[in-house]
Amino acid sequence: MKDAKYLAAYILPLSAAGALYLQGVWSWATVVLTFVVIPVVEIFTPQSTENVAPEAEPERTKIHFFDWLLFLNLPIVFGLVGAYLYNITHNALSISEILGLTLGTGIVLGANGINVAHELGHRSDRAARFCSKLLLLPSLYQHFFIEHNRGHHKHVATDKDPASARAGQMVYVFWFQSILGSWRSAWRLEKERLLQDGKNVVSLGNEMIRFSLFQALWLIVVGLSLGAVGFAGALAIALVSVLLLETINYVEHYGLRRRMLASGRPEPVLPIHSWNSNHELGRIFLYELTRHSDHHFKATRKYQILRHIDESPQLPYGYPTSIILALLPPLWFAVMHPRLKNKTATMAI
Repeated sequence: MKDAKYLAAYILPLSAAGALYLQGVWSWATVVLTFVVIPVVEIFTPQSTENVAPEAEPERTKIHFFDWLLFLNLPIVFGLVGAYLYNITHNALSISEILGLTLGTGIVLGANGINVAHELGHRSDRAARFCSKLLLLPSLYQHFFIEHNRGHHKHVATDKDPASARAGQMVYVFWFQSILGSWRSAWRLEKERLLQDGKNVVSLGNEMIRFSLFQALWLIVVGLSLGAVGFAGALAIALVSVLLLETINYVEHYGLRRRMLASGRPEPVLPIHSWNSNHELGRIFLYELTRHSDHHFKATRKYQILRHIDESPQLPYGYPTSIILALLPPLWFAVMHPRLKNKTATMAI
């Protein structure tokens, strides 16, 4: 019964569905829930450092309930995207309504789309990996499947990783670095893979070429079916979801760097190389993504057994509040730099 808490993750898409149905001031329901209600609740609720007992982990990983919670996001995400595109092209909406619905749908596309795709993309079974790629489609970010798994996890907390923000770097600069750098890296990784296998780089065997075709086809279908407004809407919600993802990337690794060893290689990835958050609501709504230190320490661990690790650096606030602070660089620096300085000093000892 305790595991039923993860059903609360569906409150976010439910709020978006309500916004699309009720419209008016309710168009902003998902935005308010994400960046007002959750941060306020997290201030007044305790964090949880409780871990699953090691001996219980093997059995817990086999419970299909946790997997179906993820797979159910597939019809939810595409249903909401379809409802959003229909609403903006068939109803007379105000600018405020369109903006609220676009931001809300984009948030769901990031949290229940890209984030769930991230979890499924680390699985070894073909069904999960296929669903991961499909969930990334409406965000026009399918290259994330390649770069995150084969690039980010290898180079995290080094200058080679475009998704690891440097200390003092503003999130707005980081967006360009991570978006463009990750896309270029995915092309490079696919080229290297194909050449190593003795295959033609310019072929449908290149996933980046396939992803580009799938995403172009998605936009063409939307454009032909729903016109310029639908096309623009599809681009807008994709952009919102991507910026949400990249802001989370910014928060997760801000200023943390792996030491270079005498061999010229960076030290192994450790729990100290990602910011962690034990704020309960964020953990539930993002399927434990906020226990990011353990995820990078062992990427194959399923979300339901991710652990709190004492030595991992802890965010002072949950993800939604951290995102707001990141968008206000002076406040973000004021909050994070003292913690970063203390963490760096501790790592050096």
